[in-house]
Amino acid sequence: MMKKSVLITGCSSGIGYDAAHTLHKRGWRVFATCRQESDCERLREEGLESFRLDYTDEVSMRAAVDETLSRTGGTLDALYNNGAFATPGAVEDLPTQALRENFETNFFGYHSLTRMVLPIMREQGHGRVINCSSVLGLITLKWRGSYNATKFALEGLTNTLRIEMRDTPIHIILIEPGPITAKIRQNSIPPFERWIDWETSPRRDQYKSTLMKRLYADNGPDPFELPASAVSKKLIHALESPRPKPRYFVTTPTYMMDGLRRVLPTRALDWVLNKA
Repeated sequence: MMKKSVLITGCSSGIGYDAAHTLHKRGWRVFATCRQESDCERLREEGLESFRLDYTDEVSMRAAVDETLSRTGGTLDALYNNGAFATPGAVEDLPTQALRENFETNFFGYHSLTRMVLPIMREQGHGRVINCSSVLGLITLKWRGSYNATKFALEGLTNTLRIEMRDTPIHIILIEPGPITAKIRQNSIPPFERWIDWETSPRRDQYKSTLMKRLYADNGPDPFELPASAVSKKLIHALESPRPKPRYFVTTPTYMMDGLRRVLPTRALDWVLNKA
């Protein structure tokens, strides 16, 4: 019997890395992709099938899909859109081009790659597309305007696609992690340093007292932070359940924030989120 196959993005570390190894151990044929060839080489040394896929490079996405199909004989059971990054900073200090670049990876790349695999899944008569969103696709936190915006957009696009695909055998699923042990904070430092001129910002003192400490100081794990394996556990259900849920929450803050946004008036919710 052929192994079920899954294409995963953003596998160099964190959620994608854990997902790739976890599913490989469960017997899935995993195609673990990364932006950098050096990371792909490391994953190959660890026993995974790995090649490049960069959400900002449509040629690399098409090449990755073609490589996957050449190895499976033309089928693909699941796509897990996971790769993403953050550009922290106040919205008023965020250049529009920085926002565009964040959307190119966190949103447009997901859309392009999904459109490439949907015809394959239609033809074979089954498939699952799983998009990794965030608690920040449900509520917003300050300093994270760019990331918030990409995840809110992803929520809207995925919800629409799920409804539109109801007449097909293809499942469209969201995973909503809260704080997870990963390198997203460290990886957000280069875009922050590239785009945010915080020293001339009217919020200079706020940067120094809050965001700079969060970015550069090792303050240990966030409250309620869970390892990436917590996401993989939900991913397994999303991939293997005969009737997967439309969305999966991960971590206590995600459940809490979803509840608060439903019951609190906007001003009250803003007050709560301002304290976070």
